[in-house]
Amino acid sequence: MIDSPVYPDELEALPDVVEQAGFPVSGLLATHGDWDHLLGRLAFPQAALGCAEGTAQRLLAEPGAAQRELRDFDEEQYIDGRAPLALAAVQELPVPGRVQIGDQHELELHPSPGHTSDGMAILAPWAGVLVCGDYLSPVEIPTLNPGGSAANYAATLASLTELLDRVEWVIPGHGAPLNRERAMQVHAQDSAYVQALLDNGDAPLPDGRRSRAQHKIHAENVRLLT
Repeated sequence: MIDSPVYPDELEALPDVVEQAGFPVSGLLATHGDWDHLLGRLAFPQAALGCAEGTAQRLLAEPGAAQRELRDFDEEQYIDGRAPLALAAVQELPVPGRVQIGDQHELELHPSPGHTSDGMAILAPWAGVLVCGDYLSPVEIPTLNPGGSAANYAATLASLTELLDRVEWVIPGHGAPLNRERAMQVHAQDSAYVQALLDNGDAPLPDGRRSRAQHKIHAENVRLLT
């Protein structure tokens, strides 16, 4: 399982869903170290969590940060009784690299810093699917978190261009799955936005992503550039 939903009822339903689908979960992967991508262990506490070396180092350097951010989220959303998040069984994976899936398939791991200091995009070539973490979201503009970098974000978007040519579907961290045509449209919009930030220190927001929440994200992006 790659990344995670965030609400307790979604996480509680996961084991039954995968059992009914005949899809045994043997391990977890996280595209990066933001708390909302690390909750798979709440659904599958015995499974190891695989992540990029940079993510593993980030988790070691920020002990308890994900747990505190999860607690803050639960308080804001009036969620009670969630089990503690344990991140002890973290397995570092070389990125770029590959992970064997069964006897016949491999996942490709590609570096994707920029949104944060760490990150990896995960390509399943046999399925034509790219899981890209917090990139190519149809509902959220490019977001620079502390430790992120607009220059690295632009470089990651450039590296995703070649990967998009190899897939039919993209699974972003926020928003619905995208077919390749729609993903390329979002990619073009995001590339223009990030390049404008680099060139001008400001940028117009992409069409369809101009809500109050996105303006707030944009203001933080501009602040982090200065």
